[in-house]
Amino acid sequence: MTLVTTTDALARFCAGSADSPYVTVDTEFLRERTYYAQLCLVQLARPGEGEENAILIDALAEGLSLEPLYELFRNRAVTKVFHAARQDLEIFATAAGVLPEPFFDTQVAAMVCGYGDQVGYETLVRQIARAGIDKSSRFTDWSRRPLSEAQKAYALADVTHLRRIYEVLARRLEATGRAAWVEEELAVLTDPATYRSDPADAWMRIKTRSNAPRFIAALRELARLRETLAIARDVPRNRILKDDALLELAANRPRTPEDLGKSRLLLREARRGEVAEGILAAIAAAEAVRVQDVPRPPEAPARRAGAEALGELLRVLLKARAEAEGVAQRLIASSADLDRIASEEAPEVPAMAGWRFELFGRDALRLKRGEIALSADGSSVRVVELAPAEPPRLRAGEVS
Repeated sequence: MTLVTTTDALARFCAGSADSPYVTVDTEFLRERTYYAQLCLVQLARPGEGEENAILIDALAEGLSLEPLYELFRNRAVTKVFHAARQDLEIFATAAGVLPEPFFDTQVAAMVCGYGDQVGYETLVRQIARAGIDKSSRFTDWSRRPLSEAQKAYALADVTHLRRIYEVLARRLEATGRAAWVEEELAVLTDPATYRSDPADAWMRIKTRSNAPRFIAALRELARLRETLAIARDVPRNRILKDDALLELAANRPRTPEDLGKSRLLLREARRGEVAEGILAAIAAAEAVRVQDVPRPPEAPARRAGAEALGELLRVLLKARAEAEGVAQRLIASSADLDRIASEEAPEVPAMAGWRFELFGRDALRLKRGEIALSADGSSVRVVELAPAEPPRLRAGEVS
């Protein structure tokens, strides 16, 4: 197998792939010690079984530039194929501002083709490529050099089997007319905004039980501080402040270094220096915010009467439709989406638009309005049309 360590070697492979209909791509990276993922290895393969058609790119090799790979990513004549690409694309978007076009994700395609919710790569290798993968190198340190032969074999398998998986799924999508469904799903992954992180919004990721304005104002400023410092230092957020410490600080709102010293959950290194100064400044900034200007966490919609029972009926309908059409249920609607459909007059959820509406959303609304019912037919569920209720008949002499 070929381990590429020079820009020239990478450029030759990428130039030779420019006429290929597709290339398969995967990465190995570390994120335990940094804010941004540390790219260690990129695997690349093109159609063809020979060893010359698959390479491992040592992203840590001194002097190596990934620009030839990015140029291939920009080549719209070549489809770039990944499996579960969210984290891979985030690496390229963050490091180089590059996203591959056109792009195909076999996990999304497999969900459309009936392989289940968030189907794993190993499952597709087994079911489509009729092969197995040695898992022993899955959790190894990909930053250590030299790479072992077992590591190389494991990494290469992530793109060589992917060729067969892609070809089978692409044909199936073409045959069923569902290629547009996959393209609709992938639009989010190819939007650069998906990978932008705004420290001002960091507080919204933290689970909290209190919506008190002063608490939220402090939490917002503290989360902004943590995110800003983590980005600047390129360390995980929890190296700056852990979530439980953030919540404690937001609740107690210390004003002085002495107050900070009373915190039970604050890391020792956060009690002094830049972090300590930042905490006190964040609390002061939060106290200066007017109560009416404090953002409110999104509230769960109030459930209307009968919503829980309707939600259960919608789950039955979703399961029936997903099984009948061979599409993963989770791709059509989440459990939270179903609860919103049951509770809200005009729920803004994915199932209310596009192919999901045609497959499920329209009948979900009809079930909600009492226009259809569900009936057991042996081991399956079928939809039953209900006749419109007739208006009450007037007796002689009555006026409507």
